[in-house]
Amino acid sequence: MNLRALKNFYNIYQIHLIIWSIYIVYEVFVLGLITNKFREPGAYVLVYIINIITFYSYAYLLKNILNRDSKAYRFIKILVLISIIICGYIFLTYAFIILFEKLQLLEANPSRSLDKEFILSCLYRSLLYIGFSTGYVYILKSFEDRKKVEALERQSLVTQIEKQALENDLVQSQNNFLRSQINPHFLFNTLNFIYNDARKKAPMAADAIMNLAEMMRYALKRPEASEMVPLSEEVEQIEHLINLHQLRTANAINLNLEVNGDLFGLRFPPLILLTLVENIFKHGNVTHSTQPAIIKIDYENNNLNISTINMVNDNKGKEHESHHVGIDNINKRLANFYKDDYIFRYYKDPLNRYITEIDVQVINPMSKLNLNQ
Repeated sequence: MNLRALKNFYNIYQIHLIIWSIYIVYEVFVLGLITNKFREPGAYVLVYIINIITFYSYAYLLKNILNRDSKAYRFIKILVLISIIICGYIFLTYAFIILFEKLQLLEANPSRSLDKEFILSCLYRSLLYIGFSTGYVYILKSFEDRKKVEALERQSLVTQIEKQALENDLVQSQNNFLRSQINPHFLFNTLNFIYNDARKKAPMAADAIMNLAEMMRYALKRPEASEMVPLSEEVEQIEHLINLHQLRTANAINLNLEVNGDLFGLRFPPLILLTLVENIFKHGNVTHSTQPAIIKIDYENNNLNISTINMVNDNKGKEHESHHVGIDNINKRLANFYKDDYIFRYYKDPLNRYITEIDVQVINPMSKLNLNQ
């Protein structure tokens, strides 16, 4: 064994060497000075060689039993192991004594035998080091279990971070998908109207251009995946959308927008309201003379209720057939932002009206600020 190998061995087993050195010094010198009894050096070498072999042999075998065997058989196997180690300790000690006597490391004793006193002495020493070894194994096992728990916790944290990142990517993708749902047919019709009407009625064209510009400016905003927007801004975009349809149809639309409660400071997921209103114009009858379409927003006692009511337009062609894409996207976005703390209903009543309702608990931060002031 070269110097490098010795250095590596010392680095790995440094603590073991230090502890054994302290223990041996204590037993040999301290107890020897106290009792004023010292044995010949060969006896000490023999005893501690056997003790160290016993300690590490039992530790190795016990660790294998704890790691591999089921709990039902551990107790029996440990008892068998202890019995084997004790018997091995007795016979190994006796064999080493004979060897050391032949090598003249111990003074010969012709009357030496496996008598009761010898066996009891070996039994005591073997049980002592079996106890030390058991404590050592369970200390090591506790450290290993702790490392496994820490590794699992780190893996769980990494998994949660990855899951959150995937959820954010999903919300962003749905956000981008919703933006792509703006009806291009309506957009081109509106632009065509603006072009034709601008030559006749400049003020009306100016209003249409202003409303369309505001909507396009709002649509080009790109909030983060988890970001909510002021609900008041969403209401403004609804008003622009209604104004554009009013201008395009010469005020033939029968639609009411009702807002109750102070929405200032209130935040809500983007594009949900716009999707609901676009569905009304795309699939509903908004020119019914006696049954107006209704968009109602109520906020009271931290409860936000958004509802829409419109007559179903049965005269729409296949190009306007509803596949509930917008409704499904609304449901997914509400789930992403509010988890299970929301209610979203949509149905057709006996009067052939299509109704949607959203209920969420929303705390307005501005109301808290006013209370504190």
